Amino acid sequence: MDNYEYSELLKNLDIKINNISSIIKPDEISARLEEISKIEADEKFWSDVKLATQIGREKTKISSVLAKFKKANSALDDAREIYELALSENDDDTINDLFEGAGELEEEISNLELAMMLGGDDDDKNAIITIHPGAGGTESCDWAGMLYRMYSRFCEREGFKIEVLDFQEGDEAGIKDVSFIVRGENAYGYLKAENGIHRLVRTSPFDSAGRRHTSFSSVMVSPELNDDIEINIEDKDIKIDVFRASGAGGQHINKTESAVRITHLATGIVVNCQNDRSQHKNKETAMKVLKSRLYELELMKKREASDSIEKSDIGWGHQIRSYVLFPYQQVKDNRSGEAFSQTDAILDGDIKKLIEGVLISQANKQ
Repeated sequence: MDNYEYSELLKNLDIKINNISSIIKPDEISARLEEISKIEADEKFWSDVKLATQIGREKTKISSVLAKFKKANSALDDAREIYELALSENDDDTINDLFEGAGELEEEISNLELAMMLGGDDDDKNAIITIHPGAGGTESCDWAGMLYRMYSRFCEREGFKIEVLDFQEGDEAGIKDVSFIVRGENAYGYLKAENGIHRLVRTSPFDSAGRRHTSFSSVMVSPELNDDIEINIEDKDIKIDVFRASGAGGQHINKTESAVRITHLATGIVVNCQNDRSQHKNKETAMKVLKSRLYELELMKKREASDSIEKSDIGWGHQIRSYVLFPYQQVKDNRSGEAFSQTDAILDGDIKKLIEGVLISQANKQ
């Protein structure tokens, strides 16, 4: 990098930060935070639990955005001032240090842009994810297991916590179904980009002839609903089955019918939960997941994308992303158009760039 390139970088970043400022309006956020502080100072405010919770969530959300804006804006101002001073004093060492830190400065602004994109009504919520293999038996079950591991590793990287709701192992390998909640800042905002069909092409480890196989799995992502969002489900709209839980859980959980399956008759959505020893708690959790899935379905309809994922659709023509491991190595997202050759890293959870590419692509289309 030379002086001209760095000067152009500062100009471009300055344009970006000004555009972001015009959208998030930091002065208005500061004024709103002062208003919230006054509201919280009123003793009567805390007697209304629902309002206090709602205001608390708003405060957390806008405080985070404002803090990220101030940090990025301050970093850009400091870089500009130091650069101008170093130029005037012919301080080549300081200028070289600035050049080396250019990538970090760009990343700071990019993180701010991403935080702005994750400003939707549900983006700050936890995410409920269900992974289901498509047709193909062991191949697809193994692929579903690989996806579950990929998301588990991604959550570890991002500091998200996972709570498994239902886990059904495949007969020979992988999984038949898994549902889990991802808890963390903007968990749904990030992971909503993963909603769709994922396609794998590889030489099958289960084929003695070493032939190439194509497998599909669906990933369904919905926001974990807060108590302030009401979804009414009547008893006549659902079918409830109880059964013995499978897998780990101890002697008791396998000998009693504690697992719960709820089928929503109108949509065909099926939700399983067996993570607790209590049938009552499993039913409560399953209902919560069902409401989140129905809510996500309505959101998809409003976005004119109501082609909701059904098990019969898990196949050709529906994939959002392809993971090709043979005859070459590439992961390509059909929405952003971006392709990456680091397939091992991606399957090990390094998917943040993939996700951000989708979010930026979708934001540019709006």
